[in-house]
Amino acid sequence: MIQLEGVSLTRSTFSLRGITLSLKKGEHFFIIGPSGSGKTLLLETIAGIHPDAGGRILMMGKDITDLPPEERGLSLMYQDYSLFPHLTVSENIGFGLTIRGIPHREISKVVESLVARYGIASLRDRYPASLSGGEKQRVALARALATSPALLMLDEPFAAIDPMLKSQFMHELRMIREQGNLTILQVSHSREETYALADRVAVMIDGTVRQVGTCDEVFSRPASLDVAIFTGFENILEGTVISDDTGGHILVAGRIRIAVPHDILPGTRLVACIRAADVRIHPEGHLCTPGIHPAEGIVTGIREDERGTSVTVDCGVAIISWFSHREQEKYQWRTGQKARVVLPSPLVHLVLEGHLEGLPISHSRFP
Repeated sequence: MIQLEGVSLTRSTFSLRGITLSLKKGEHFFIIGPSGSGKTLLLETIAGIHPDAGGRILMMGKDITDLPPEERGLSLMYQDYSLFPHLTVSENIGFGLTIRGIPHREISKVVESLVARYGIASLRDRYPASLSGGEKQRVALARALATSPALLMLDEPFAAIDPMLKSQFMHELRMIREQGNLTILQVSHSREETYALADRVAVMIDGTVRQVGTCDEVFSRPASLDVAIFTGFENILEGTVISDDTGGHILVAGRIRIAVPHDILPGTRLVACIRAADVRIHPEGHLCTPGIHPAEGIVTGIREDERGTSVTVDCGVAIISWFSHREQEKYQWRTGQKARVVLPSPLVHLVLEGHLEGLPISHSRFP
């Protein structure tokens, strides 16, 4: 549906570098990444706001690289909504149609349909300064959809609204997409939003796309160390592969031992990533399943919040495990307590240190 081929752009000391992506028709595609990674700049480039960008942009097979924004068949909704302060709600919604020379009668029909759909008919003649955050968002969305774009681009659309409005708007996006077969490209920093809405996701870091995949692929099998850090892996362990007494190959990090595929040679530096919720810790003396070799450690930290309890264990390296409140009531972990730590091999993801390619813990490199 839309293809980006080697899109590049420099602004001051920052550059988008060779962005290549392909979005399918009807897909809800997310771009995530840390602040300053170029996400908004990329949306603006696709929209035609930066005509000096390099590379090519194709929409449904047509090269739109040199077309002005109003001829590209897409809409961009900014995080701050960017409503025109001197225009009424109706004028804001109809603005895109006005600059396209659409007759006033047709514009009025479109505006009336949209204000009714989004429950903002009573706001027609008001100006943006008098609107609440939720009202501004509905007006901005109506304006973005007024031109019937083939691609709707959203820049952090939930950043300025409360949780209830966020839930309503997420539902509205699902309905818009399902009813109109609309393709949506959304910038976000929220894992919750991404899991709830995304078909696929791209991770942008420092002006480049580091990984593209489903939510499970990106959040469970990061392609690089910086993706693992950004996606919130609490446990990132650096170590070296050695041979054990049986001839197998294991990664050593402190007292942690992790079996690795035999084709990863001794001496290889690896980074092991595992989420806190996947780490198992047991009291001293707990009998583990035969073949499981726990690491002995000491509980050094306990932190509680509204979601549960995180327990840090010193095993020569710090390991963080997460428990629900009910589990913490059962185990009653306390600092200074001895513990046995188990990292389930299927839930550990390996990344070559200094490389971008992720390695699954299984013997197949491409699960």
